[in-house]
Amino acid sequence: MGANPLRFPISARGFPVGRGRAKAKQAKVARSLKYNSPNTDFDQLKRELAVSRGEESDDDQWYEAEPDRR
Repeated sequence: MGANPLRFPISARGFPVGRGRAKAKQAKVARSLKYNSPNTDFDQLKRELAVSRGEESDDDQWYEAEPDRR
């Protein structure tokens, strides 16, 4: 086998190894967020979404006023 100038451990397939713990930790955190979400106030969320739908943003006003630049 050739020399490994970066001194990372190389697996049999030729890829660097050593991310096992970090990957496992990320998977654990992701699983926790997916299945154990905090109590969500759906009524509050519904009120916030209803307000945001009723308002027209300033960006829409400027978008309609500008001619097409194609």
